[in-house]
Amino acid sequence: MTRRTHYPDPEAVMILLGVILLVVGLVTGISILWTIGIILAVIGAVLWLLGATGHAVAGHRHYW
Repeated sequence: MTRRTHYPDPEAVMILLGVILLVVGLVTGISILWTIGIILAVIGAVLWLLGATGHAVAGHRHYW
């Protein structure tokens, strides 16, 4: 019997990491963390929206 392992969506992980970096950068005053957090959150949101509408991103419809 094979076990199927569920991995989290890469887009959701990217958005979550972006939000965490945003908060840490805002609290500590480190602007580079804040900037990287914004970039990750925006890229994750765009990839999530493209995947939700069924558009292939970089030639792949799914990533797993």
